[in-house]
Amino acid sequence: MSNRISTISPFTRAILKAHLCSCGVDYSKMDKPVIAVANSWNEIVPGHVHLRQLADRVKAGIEAAGGLALEFNTIAVCDGIAQGHSGMKYSLPSRETVADSVEIMVEAHGIFDGMVVLSSCDKIVPGMLMAAARLNLPGLVVLGGVMPNHIKPKESKAARRQFLDGELDEKGLVEVTNQYYPGPGACPFLGTANTMQGLSEALGMAMPSTSWMQALSDEQLDAAEEAGRQAVALVKQGLTPKQIMTPEAFENAISVLLAMGGSLNACLHLPAIAHELGIDLPMSMFDDISCRVPFLAGVTPNNNEYTTNDLQRAGGMPALMKELGAHLHTEAMTVTGNSVGVNIADAIVLDREIIRTLDQPIDKEGGVAVLKGNLAEDGALIKQSAVAPELRSFAGTAKVFNSEEAFSDAYEAGLIEEGDAVVIRYEGPKGGPGMRELHRCTEILGKFKRAALITDGRFSGATSGLSIGYASPEAAEGGTIALVMDGDRIEIDVPSRKLQLHVSEEELAERAKKLEQVKREASKFLRLYAEHASSAARGGVRIFKEEL
Repeated sequence: MSNRISTISPFTRAILKAHLCSCGVDYSKMDKPVIAVANSWNEIVPGHVHLRQLADRVKAGIEAAGGLALEFNTIAVCDGIAQGHSGMKYSLPSRETVADSVEIMVEAHGIFDGMVVLSSCDKIVPGMLMAAARLNLPGLVVLGGVMPNHIKPKESKAARRQFLDGELDEKGLVEVTNQYYPGPGACPFLGTANTMQGLSEALGMAMPSTSWMQALSDEQLDAAEEAGRQAVALVKQGLTPKQIMTPEAFENAISVLLAMGGSLNACLHLPAIAHELGIDLPMSMFDDISCRVPFLAGVTPNNNEYTTNDLQRAGGMPALMKELGAHLHTEAMTVTGNSVGVNIADAIVLDREIIRTLDQPIDKEGGVAVLKGNLAEDGALIKQSAVAPELRSFAGTAKVFNSEEAFSDAYEAGLIEEGDAVVIRYEGPKGGPGMRELHRCTEILGKFKRAALITDGRFSGATSGLSIGYASPEAAEGGTIALVMDGDRIEIDVPSRKLQLHVSEEELAERAKKLEQVKREASKFLRLYAEHASSAARGGVRIFKEEL
């Protein structure tokens, strides 16, 4: 079978092959299908530290199937390490850098017939899927899987609270945390990492049951080798990501997101992936589907007992999708070469405490709600599956901060109280710039029984409680959130999808005349992102003039 190398002019082809021979590539293998292995291994990110071993098994599968595997690397930011300081400004923008770097490596060398991408964490999985969509080479995603957890989520959460309250020292917190995060793999809760691993499979871009395999288990290593073989098969079949990631596939992914109460960040990432394909996923679509797809699978942060290890034990993504079948496009194609319906036909739910039935759901609505009102005309997001029913209606007095740091200082000074509606603004894509996660802020507010957080920033998938983020338009774009003042009354009504600032239109107009926008110094990279970033309602994607 011919490959892309064979289409290059003879002299250029000869020199190209000479360079590859300099790298140790066997000359006799260069006319085989060449498969790019785009890895995101590094020694910093727990979800990626083992990907070199997985890549070796992927390459073995490619070689066994008659292909030539050539590996390269890209960046990966650990959101757990970047959390709570200025480093988090780089996390969301890194998504585009991941996609760009893979595009550069593939298109600059012009030799690849297919592609396998390896990742497991927050912005890297969507960045890799964006690259797959953009390049449209036959291929698939290999996921890094999950680390085991030796203690319950509630034990880890309790230790964090003890540390924040001065009842546990640093070493004690590290020791407890390492029982919850004991080794390689994505952190075991249903945060953005495990949400996007699951949605890779729901989109049809990862092999069945691989979303939450335990990292470096024999099962996972064997699956990685099988994925390598399948990559060569996809090249032979000519089955590309554009044929798999269709509008119907994205609707499937949204339905799965809502059924498992996954991370709100998926409402940024799915639209970003779809944007690469010319598919529009407005924020309203997530809410429309949430009104008809029930919440079925409760793992942390939606409860304090179970993790994604338990979800995998209960049958994993195929079992969840099998239960959800009536709400899915089962004819959608996948990287197996079969439809979703074929892939899930034999799936069995093994634990009904983890995956409920459609007629006995945890909640009749999905895990995500879109709130609107004069405080977020284009919408704001809340993970309603992680909000206690008694908190879903709330009214409080605004306490306003122009940064995460200003809020933290106020908390340390004892200025945050029960009943506060905390507003943290200028943390959006443009205002941050970079749209930080404010997970540390939500952990701080966890000590209060009735308090809310409203922000144009975003949240970790581990966040629970009355945490409303992604407010659009953001403060830096002149959104109403920029006009809130201390003492204003804010009303939140999740069942009615309402987020209302109780200030008259006349008063808001007067405030707008006097508004002085907060301007922050930023690096060249962050300034470049801010210049092109869309609102959260459009996924925080990079927008060019012709796309406005």
